[in-house]
Amino acid sequence: MDELVRSLPSPNLPGMQLPRLDTHKGWLFKWTNYLKGYQRRWFVLSNGLLSYYRTQAEMGHTCRGTIPLAAAQIELGDACHLLITNGGRSYHLKATSEAECQHWLSTLQQAKINANALIHHSDDSGDEESPGPHDARVLNQGALKTLASKLDDLSTCNELIGKHGAALQRSLGEFEDPRGCVNGADKLKTVNERAALFRITSNAMINACRDFVDVAQSQNRRWQKTLQHEQEQRHYLETTIEQLAKQHNSLETAWREKPTSYTGVQRSCEVDGSDENDEFFDAMEDAPSFITVNAETKHRRSGSSQSMMSGGVPSDWTLNENDTSDSNHMQLRRTRRSRIPDKPNYSLNLWSIMKNCIGKDLSKIPMPVNFNEPLSMLQRLTEDVEYSELLDRAARCGDSLEQMCLVSAFSVSSYSTTTYRTSKPFNPLLGETYELDRLQEYGYRSICEQVSHHPPAAAHHVTSQRGWTLWQHITIDSKFRGKYISVVPLGKIHLQFHSSGNHYVWSKVTSTVHNIIVGKLWIDQSGDIDVVNITTKDTCHLKFSPYSYFSRDVPRKVTGMVEDCEGTSHYILSGTWDEKMESAKIVDSSQGSGGSEGKQKTVYQTLQPKLLWKKYPLPDNAENMHYFSALALTLNEPEEGVAPTDSRMRPDQRLMEAGLWDEANTQKQRLEECQRLERKRREVQSMQGIEEGQEVEVYQPLWFEKRTDETTRESSYIYRGGYWEAKERQDWSMCPEIF
Repeated sequence: MDELVRSLPSPNLPGMQLPRLDTHKGWLFKWTNYLKGYQRRWFVLSNGLLSYYRTQAEMGHTCRGTIPLAAAQIELGDACHLLITNGGRSYHLKATSEAECQHWLSTLQQAKINANALIHHSDDSGDEESPGPHDARVLNQGALKTLASKLDDLSTCNELIGKHGAALQRSLGEFEDPRGCVNGADKLKTVNERAALFRITSNAMINACRDFVDVAQSQNRRWQKTLQHEQEQRHYLETTIEQLAKQHNSLETAWREKPTSYTGVQRSCEVDGSDENDEFFDAMEDAPSFITVNAETKHRRSGSSQSMMSGGVPSDWTLNENDTSDSNHMQLRRTRRSRIPDKPNYSLNLWSIMKNCIGKDLSKIPMPVNFNEPLSMLQRLTEDVEYSELLDRAARCGDSLEQMCLVSAFSVSSYSTTTYRTSKPFNPLLGETYELDRLQEYGYRSICEQVSHHPPAAAHHVTSQRGWTLWQHITIDSKFRGKYISVVPLGKIHLQFHSSGNHYVWSKVTSTVHNIIVGKLWIDQSGDIDVVNITTKDTCHLKFSPYSYFSRDVPRKVTGMVEDCEGTSHYILSGTWDEKMESAKIVDSSQGSGGSEGKQKTVYQTLQPKLLWKKYPLPDNAENMHYFSALALTLNEPEEGVAPTDSRMRPDQRLMEAGLWDEANTQKQRLEECQRLERKRREVQSMQGIEEGQEVEVYQPLWFEKRTDETTRESSYIYRGGYWEAKERQDWSMCPEIF
C-alpha cells in the first residue's frame, strides 16, 4: 500500500489560510455488476476528487470515473467494505485488509472535510465561517443600514455645527460692537454659552466620524474576506472544469483509436447503477416510435424513374444534370470569385478568454477577430437560401404534401454549411445591412438589416421571381456553458408561395460548439423543428438527433414525418443535416410488437426513398479558407452600388479576410467603441425626454418595420420596401454612417 503523500498547500490569498488537500493512491476492488462482480481498480485521491482507473498506466489518458467527496456520504461496511454515496449513486469498494480499509476511510473522511473547508473556509481567526449566499445578503443589508444610520448622524451634526457656528459668530460680532447698549458681562456670558454649544457639537461630529470609519473598516474586512472566498471558489471551479474537460478529451481520443471496444455496450441497472465504463458514456438517443419497411421487392434506382413530385422533376435531384430550370440560366451568371486569401495560422488559447465568460451572453463580450470568420451574422443568415432551387421546385408542386417534403428538406439544408465552421461571425452593428442580388443567376434577391443590438436581432427578406417569398426575424441567444457554447436562434421563418398561397412557418434548432477548453472544436445541431403549413394545416416534425460517440445510428441524423391536417402520415423523411435528405412515401401501416419499454411501434411500408436534397461539395482548399462553401466565398466580394451600411464595407471584416488580423482588431475595437458611445447618446436623449415629459424617440430600422403577423399573431420585423428602389436611384442619403 502506498504511503499517504501530502500535496503542496493551495495558494493562499492575503490574510487567508486555506486547508491542505490530501493525496492518496492505491488499489481497491470496486463492484461493477452481477456478471463481473468486484474488479481491481487503481484509485487516486486528489483535490477532493476520488478517481479510478483500470491500471496505473491509464492515469495519463483514460479515467474510468470520478467521485466528488465534498457532498458524498462515506460509510464503513462489513469485512473491509466501504460505501460511498454521492448524488443518489452508490459505490461499493473493498480493501484487502482491515488496516488498509481503516486507512482509506480516515483519508477519505479527511479529504471530504478539506474539500468542504475549501468551499466554506473560515476567516483569519478560524472562529467565524464564511456566510452563505443568503446570510451574506442579510449581513450586507445590515451593514448598509448601519452605515446609512451613521451617515444620518454625520448629517445631523453638520447641521448643528452650522447653526451653532453662525450663532457664535453673531455673538462675537455683538460683543465687539461698541455701540451696543447691553451690559458687557451679559454679552460675554452669551458668547461663552454659544462657544460651549459649538464645542459640544464639534465633539459629537468627531465621534460620529470615528464611528462611521470604524463601521466602514469593519465591513471592508468582511467584504474583502467575501471577495477572497469568491476568488478561491472560482479558481477551484476553473481547475475542476479544466480537469474534467481533459479527461473527456482523453476518452474521446481513446474511443477513436479503439472504437470497437465500446460498441454494443448498454447501460445496466445493478447495485451501484452501472459498470465502470458507463459512467462516461453519452446517453443514447431516444429510439424512433416507428419502423419503416420497403414495400418494393427490388431495390434499384433508375435515373429515368418518375419523381414523386408533380411537374415531371426527376427523382434524384442534382444541379448539373437534372435541374433544367437552372441550366437555362447558366449563361447569364456573372463570374464570381472562387477563393479568398488563406487563413493565417495564428494560435490563441480560447479557454484563457472564455473562462471569464461562463453563463454570459457572448454578444456582449468583446472578442478578438482570431475567433471570427470574415463574414457577419447577416451574411450567415443569407446563406439560408444557398439551396433556393428546393423552393423553386416546391413552387412548381401541385400537391401540398409533396411541397411540404421539399420545404422541410430546405429547412435542413441551411445547416449543411456549419459542419466545420466553428468560428464566430462578426456581430453586426446597429443599422448594418447586407444585400445579395442573384436575380439573374437564381431569380431571387435578399436584404438583411440589424434591427436591434441588445438583444442582437436581424430581419431578413427574400423575394424570388420563381414563385416564392421568404422572411424571418431572428434573435440570437448565445451562452457559454463552461465546456461548450450554445447558440439558440429565437424567432420564426416564414415562406409563402405565390401561386397556391401556401404559407409555411418553422423555427431553428440549437447549435452547440464543443471542446472549448481542450481538444478539437466541433459543432452539432440538436432539437426539433415543426414545419407547419398554415394554409392547409399539414405538418412535418423533424428531429435532429444529438451526436453521440457511442451511438449505433448514423452521425448528425435527421428524421421526420409528414402528416396532413387530420394527422395521417404520408411521407417519412430521413438523412443527415450535413449531407442529404430523402423522402419515402407511405403505402401501408400496421402496429408492430412492443419495443424495449413495452411500447408498440407503428410499422410503415414505404416506396423506394427519393432524393430531395444533397449537399454541394466544398471548394478546393476549403480547409484553408474557413471551410467556406462556394456561395460563402462570394458573400464578401466587393460589389458596386450597395448601401454604405453593407457588411462588405466593414473595415475590420475586410482586413481580417486579407489576413491583416492586428489591423482588423484595431478597427473592430474602434467600431465597437463608437457603437457604445452612440448607444449612450440615445440613452441620455431618452432620459432627457422622459424628464421633460416629451415623447421618447425609439430607434427605427431603415428598411424594416415592426408589425403583427395576421396569421400567427406574433410581432416581428417585416420588410417595408424601398431598398432596391434606392439602389436603382443610388440615393443613400438616408443611411447612417456606422463604419
